[in-house]
Amino acid sequence: MPAGIPALPSPKEQQLSQRKITDLPLVRQLRGDPTARGAAVKSRRSARLQPRTATADKMVQSICPYCAVGCGQRVYVKDERVTQIEGDPDSPISRGRLCPKGAASQQLVNNPSREYKVKYRRPHGTDWEELSLDEAMDMIADRVIKAREETWESGSKKDGLLNRTLGFASLGGATLDNEENYLIKKLFTALGAIQIENQARI
Repeated sequence: MPAGIPALPSPKEQQLSQRKITDLPLVRQLRGDPTARGAAVKSRRSARLQPRTATADKMVQSICPYCAVGCGQRVYVKDERVTQIEGDPDSPISRGRLCPKGAASQQLVNNPSREYKVKYRRPHGTDWEELSLDEAMDMIADRVIKAREETWESGSKKDGLLNRTLGFASLGGATLDNEENYLIKKLFTALGAIQIENQARI
């Protein structure tokens, strides 16, 4: 460029020149935010930001599906799809906190590798085959009924009235909540099972 001709300001310089001096962070800090942890550090972009949960259609309270602690979760749903999972501050157990695994459980729900079918290998088979969840549930129900019929103990004069079966048992998992444990206990007791246990000890 020939000497004596001033260079045109860059787009960034033009943008800075259009800003008011009162928009500068230092000035905002001196005008009422001495620790620079409030309005002084806000930009136009950050002022427009909103939480990821703001657009959710509804929030459902749930329990983390991992360990035995049973931390409370808030599950945010939009268009019938889970969009965010956060800790539930109403939970007396976790008080809004989640470990890294629990905080990332939204990725578990929406993972493209999530299985929606059951892997089943038939007796003496060498290969796995895929079954639908409905078909697998029907197979489990048939096996429970058959085991109950084959192992039912009504009792005898020596043992008295039994009305029980030792053909199957229930071992609950740590992530079952009180309502699920209540229903499992009621179901297996009604079926005549006496071996009903839960591995959670917290």
